Amino acid sequence: MSKKSFITDNFLLENKYAEALYHDYASKQPIIDYHNHLPPQQIAADVNFDNISKVWLNGDHYKWRAMRTMGVNEKYITGDASDQEKFEAWGKVVPATLRNPLYHWTHLELKRYFGIDELLNGDNATEIYKEVNSQLQQPENSCRGLLAQMNVDTLCTTEDPTDMLEHHQSLAKDDFGIKVSTAFRPDKAIMIDAEGFLDYLSELGKAADVNISGYSDLKDALRKRIEYFHQNGCRLCDHGLNSISFEEYKDAEVDAIFSKKQNGSELTFAEIEKFKTAITTYLSETYHEFGWVQQFHLGALRNNNKRMLAKLGPDTGWDSIGDFKQAENLSKFFDSLDGKDKLAKTIIYNLNPADNAIFASMIGNFNDGSVKGKIQFGSGWWFLDQKDGIIEQLNALSNMGLVSCFIGMLTDSRSFLSFPRHEYFRRVLCNLFGQEMQSGELPDDMELVGKVIADISYNNAKEYFDF
Repeated sequence: MSKKSFITDNFLLENKYAEALYHDYASKQPIIDYHNHLPPQQIAADVNFDNISKVWLNGDHYKWRAMRTMGVNEKYITGDASDQEKFEAWGKVVPATLRNPLYHWTHLELKRYFGIDELLNGDNATEIYKEVNSQLQQPENSCRGLLAQMNVDTLCTTEDPTDMLEHHQSLAKDDFGIKVSTAFRPDKAIMIDAEGFLDYLSELGKAADVNISGYSDLKDALRKRIEYFHQNGCRLCDHGLNSISFEEYKDAEVDAIFSKKQNGSELTFAEIEKFKTAITTYLSETYHEFGWVQQFHLGALRNNNKRMLAKLGPDTGWDSIGDFKQAENLSKFFDSLDGKDKLAKTIIYNLNPADNAIFASMIGNFNDGSVKGKIQFGSGWWFLDQKDGIIEQLNALSNMGLVSCFIGMLTDSRSFLSFPRHEYFRRVLCNLFGQEMQSGELPDDMELVGKVIADISYNNAKEYFDF
């Protein structure tokens, strides 16, 4: 017989204060998931997934990396094995993920969505696969139903500037109780050193109806797409960069760099940095003009395994934490925008835990009193969205800023089953505060501390974003 799961009502809550904070102030708060990679076409069509592998294993780099570590053949990960075989392979791996956050997330998600209160393993994987699949065919477990189960208020997907947003347009006409917005992700227009850059500009030009033959044309095309996104309800952007570039430039220099690239000449490091600085600066000034929030996810070292990149393509589980320099260029970039009073509300996300203090202290340099929490140190993401990463981010922010102004968690996920990550975060948050209430480091004042918990869980994000 399978053993019962350990996901109890007081999972991760270690004392009475933590329990009260979570159950009375955090658990019932709606979810604003302001950054994810959910496919809007599936929400628009309100898809019912055929099986759990399609909604739970497809695209999940976390699970893929664990399976590879356990010696699972790629056939059962991204290969041509059946969906049932892939799930059964994952089930066999789950017991080996003890102390990895996957063990927590796996059982939290099975219980919250499907009421399965068993420990997943190789012996019961087939039975659980069939049980979940039967539930997924029920109308209440469609994409929208799965979101509603988790009390999602608002979610924000992520689209390239070339996207025509037809699915978001459809969703805007269909009031089903959850606000679905989008974020503008123009990284491909910045990365002049990336393969396929000029081909991408051709696509961007078609979307914007601009012939991009120079630097000014590129700016014009990006502005038109920002205007288009804004007309379709977009109020955020997102950037996934190694680090922020900052190199002094003149427009004439950038135009010459662009021409050099078009002519097939090799660019110097300084030229690449000048171009990236110019485009990112232009974008940020435009975001400020439109009243958007800008997000920067910094620090990932991507595509490390070139053999597997060639075989499977990008975003298949071969990325890790980078050790890029962050502080000086972040400072210069924000200062250049602030000096022109063109610094938008900004969220910076750090992937290297060694840099937490850098990010937590940096935001205080540009919180100018104009907006509560204008510059945010974003939640732990990717490799840091587990218990230790969450606590380290919260501690750094508490020590060097005001955690009471923090806008809380997001999923950054491609899966409709990832929303218990908000519960996981809230439990960790409440336990952290509850421990300090018990030790006497925080006052025994549930109303005072509970308000901070409710604000971090929901209210601060509700106030910060204009959806």
